[in-house]
Amino acid sequence: MTAAVQASDALRRNNVTVGGDPYGRVMVFAHGFGCDQAVWRAVAPAFAPDHRTVLFDHVGAGGSDLSAYHPGRYDSLDGYAEDLLEILEAIDATDVVFVGHSVSAMVGVLAANRDPSRFGALVLVTPSPRYVDDAEYDGGFKPDDISSLLDSLDANYLGWSREFAPVIMGTPERPDLGEALTASFCRVDPAIARHFARVTFLSDNRDDLRAVSVPTLVLQCSSDALAPRTVGDYVHAAIPGSRLAVLEATGHVPILSAPDAVIAEIREFLA
Repeated sequence: MTAAVQASDALRRNNVTVGGDPYGRVMVFAHGFGCDQAVWRAVAPAFAPDHRTVLFDHVGAGGSDLSAYHPGRYDSLDGYAEDLLEILEAIDATDVVFVGHSVSAMVGVLAANRDPSRFGALVLVTPSPRYVDDAEYDGGFKPDDISSLLDSLDANYLGWSREFAPVIMGTPERPDLGEALTASFCRVDPAIARHFARVTFLSDNRDDLRAVSVPTLVLQCSSDALAPRTVGDYVHAAIPGSRLAVLEATGHVPILSAPDAVIAEIREFLA
């Protein structure tokens, strides 16, 4: 397979969308579990006037090539990190500002550690390196809680989505946002979603944080059912020289519930 064909395959497989200023600094937006690139609709356009914006769908989500989903490749977040690096290679991007939401924050960490020459900055939006508590770490969930969550998801993914998406959104005063996230969850192939959920909620990337060598901004919400404040503090403390910004927003998806605040913090960080 030629390099040109490989590049085309990476862009097609992940439904890559490139926009903004073609001569601007590259800014890549990566969505979290149950979403696709449309989740950035209130954030990415703000950076288009002075950045080359790149959005994509993880394999299994949105307009990605579902036939490219192989459980072996995506049995850990490393498979998604490899996809990201292939996208960056395909568009010949360096000094990238990577903005990753939720599980994609760790995908960005893994990719930046593997090839830091591609990255100029990381913006980690409501990240969690591990969701499960252990003796010296508060991840937000007891082991039994995660087991119950995954069992519920396995038994009835659509029902789980309708119940938990509004909780994850965390904005009861804005039911429209909970409904939008529910609809996004329900668009994902259930079999792929179940596998991705296990990879997401059972991963442990705490050691990877200490290897990050590029400037990093951690965006934490004041109240988050999936990634509590203790997790944001942990990520900030573990990544050398990182900056922590706590948003006056609730829930796990501030890119939808508080996009202006997210944009402002990213702008200040990049300045």
